[in-house]
Amino acid sequence: MIEPAAEPVDATPVDAHAAPASAPEPADERPPLLRVRDLQVTFRTMAGTVDAVQHVSFDVEHGETVAIVGESGSGKSTTAMAIIRLLASNATIASGSIQLDGRELVGLSESRMRDLRGNEIGMVPQDPMSNLNPVSKIGTQVAETLLVHKKATKRDVGTKVVEALSAAGLPDGEARAKQYPHEFSGGMRQRALIAIGLACAPRLLIADEPTSALDVTVQRTILDQIDTLTRELGTSVLLITHDLGLAAERASKVVVMHRGRVVEAGPAAEILSNPQHEYTKALVAAAPSVAAARAEVIEHGQDDAQAAADNIVEVSGLTKVYPVRGGDDFTAAKDVSFVIPRGQTVAIVGESGSGKTTTARMLLKAVEPTSGSMLFEGQEIADLKGAELRSFRQRVQPVFQDPYSSLNPSFTIGRIIGEPLEAYKRGSRAERRARVHELMDQVSLPQSMLRRYPGELSGGQRQRVAIARALALKPDLVVCDEPVSALDVLVQSQILHLLGELQRELGLSYLFISHDLAVVRLISDHVAVMQRGEIVEQAPSEELFQNPRHPYTRQLLASIPGAELGAA
Repeated sequence: MIEPAAEPVDATPVDAHAAPASAPEPADERPPLLRVRDLQVTFRTMAGTVDAVQHVSFDVEHGETVAIVGESGSGKSTTAMAIIRLLASNATIASGSIQLDGRELVGLSESRMRDLRGNEIGMVPQDPMSNLNPVSKIGTQVAETLLVHKKATKRDVGTKVVEALSAAGLPDGEARAKQYPHEFSGGMRQRALIAIGLACAPRLLIADEPTSALDVTVQRTILDQIDTLTRELGTSVLLITHDLGLAAERASKVVVMHRGRVVEAGPAAEILSNPQHEYTKALVAAAPSVAAARAEVIEHGQDDAQAAADNIVEVSGLTKVYPVRGGDDFTAAKDVSFVIPRGQTVAIVGESGSGKTTTARMLLKAVEPTSGSMLFEGQEIADLKGAELRSFRQRVQPVFQDPYSSLNPSFTIGRIIGEPLEAYKRGSRAERRARVHELMDQVSLPQSMLRRYPGELSGGQRQRVAIARALALKPDLVVCDEPVSALDVLVQSQILHLLGELQRELGLSYLFISHDLAVVRLISDHVAVMQRGEIVEQAPSEELFQNPRHPYTRQLLASIPGAELGAA
């Protein structure tokens, strides 16, 4: 298991201002578009002052894309917010310099910064649902930016809004401008944010995890759109991401941050192919890659042929149709068939809306199928009632995507893990307490954490708690629905290792739902690819990755950013 790297030594900060070899020489001696020097940002908390960003220095040249890479808490987003001066109220730029084309921004008045935001520095934030006004039409929100910065008049703003939306990849911009955010898909909402961020043709665009919540094919479309627009406008890009593959593919330079400091910086290809700092090496080693086979992460330790002869789950012809009032019925899953061999991992992969989560929910008996068969150890799941259903729910347990919302924030960790034992009246109070302690050991969490609350834990710690809760009743099958998609790469690696270790120790079977083929290759024995409610291809994991047959599977593989990262 990869553990986070140790605290980097307090050395002279590394600058990232050497242009890549392929970049043309500037025609003049202009300074870099963005120059950050010795930046320090502190937060005032009840426990005292926290140094969130320490002595950070880097440059972004004119027309260049630079990526800042690091885990949550590394200081990368705080650095970005300091540049655009949108820090939290308890945060302060303690020292350092931030220059935009030679003009100092630290100490600039708020009114001058308002002029710069949107006009010279654009922003594409991470979560479109949190950053778009839900009660304001999309066109109104784009128009506001244009009008505030005097890039349009009331007479021509409608035309310029349509132009901005169309340029951001939203066809029929006139109709889209009249819609609300909830009428857009995730990819469409992110395009709307791109339209807002680039509406005034800024010289610098800060893109803070702009695609982390999107599927790989949508992600590629969005990133291509940003590349096209910024290239046409001559805009420089500061890309904030925890995705090394994305950084390798999209940036000419990479700045690696850890615990508030720059630990390594330089040309992207050089940093990612030959990392020098231990933390960067850990990030590269932990990054899931379609080039990395399952055996590199999880050792089987069992006879696959023997395991394949005993299927714990058999699904055949599974279909779910939702009636739509006043319209055509919606088929979420159609004629889905697969088996889960005992002690192995079957992954279902596909984009949002492909039907993979609907299939998992039917298997958990949370959604009733319209037709088809689901056998659990030879017994039809749809027919289970009373005591048989109660037994089934103990033997099949879920682990959900978001560790932030799947745990009751008002319960202690001890109560959360022990809740299934209480609900099914397993053992005495002392025995239940002992089982909770045993589960904490199994997921590598300290016993001291039992009295803490979810809000006091990191994302990775919360997901370990969710896994412990799922294991409390000693299930045979665990359904994992995007269990690592919300986690940073190092934490993701640790959770995948943990799932592999638990599978070997406890003989668990997994149904693993994901949109990330790189992660799927690390965890799965068998893969089923879903598109528009149907399984279009399924095969043993290595066979599917080495010889994908369906065009959609090949499209998914081609869409993974930095697919060569980690390749031998």
